[in-house]
Order: sequence, then C-alpha cells, then structure tokens
Amino acid sequence: MTTTELAETKQTKYDLKNVFDKAYGRLYVIPEKHIMICEANREYLTIEEFKEIFNATKPLIDQYNVDKFIFDKQNMRVFHQPSMEWYYVHWKKEMFAKGLKTHRKILPQNQPQFNIAVEAGKAKIMNEYSDLIIDKLDIQYRKSVEEAIED
Repeated sequence: MTTTELAETKQTKYDLKNVFDKAYGRLYVIPEKHIMICEANREYLTIEEFKEIFNATKPLIDQYNVDKFIFDKQNMRVFHQPSMEWYYVHWKKEMFAKGLKTHRKILPQNQPQFNIAVEAGKAKIMNEYSDLIIDKLDIQYRKSVEEAIED
C-alpha cells in the first residue's frame, strides 16, 4: 500500500497530513511522531521535479521537527543517476546538518532491476565523493509504509 492509499483508507492510527501535493509526488507529515513521508507518484521523476519536492522538505523538516524521513518509491520504475547523486551529495548533507539522521526507504515491489540500479548508483556515488555522511546516517529499507513508520 502506498502512502496515498494508506492516507485515503483512513485505516491507519496516524494522522497523515498532506503538506505538498503535485502530480508527481506528495509530502506527508505525521506531526505527533515527527515523521515526514515523501511519496513519488510516477514511474519517473525529472531532476527538476525531484529537486522541487526535496527542496520543499527543507522548511517543513524544521517546522515539524522531523527526525525520521521515509521515501516511498513504490510507484517508481526508472532510476535517474543525477537525481540520486544530488540527493546523496547535497540534500542528505543539508538534512544531516539539521539533525535528520533516520531514513527509511520503500522500494518498488517486484522490480529487481530498479533495486539493482539504485545499489549500483549508490556505490558509484560513494566511490566518487569522499565527504559523504552516509556512514553517519541510519538508512534502512522496509517493505511497507506502515513498517517504516513503526520501526
């Protein structure tokens, strides 16, 4: 179940507040748990869309005192290396400076090629950049949004 499906079913014990809504993605917060969820709504996001949604998180992370960030990639099918590079090299570093260290990711189900591309891309970034803070972050993968919220 994607984040939007979870929010629309009203069968969750959490109040998912939609704070950013575009055709390509949404941001939700669960204020009482200090969690933000970024949901990609399409198979592919352009780098401009990717940067727009992630840049939109910056003031919201402060406003809601977010200490856990969940990236719901279940709708994605195409991996974009430049977007991932910007995400790891710039966005994660800025969020780390704000105190955000806990990241959970939900990958697409039954899309092994996407998962392989993500891991290969991450390895390439780690080889090219010596000043990454990835080793200081708690990054884990979960099978569902509910599992990511609960852990």
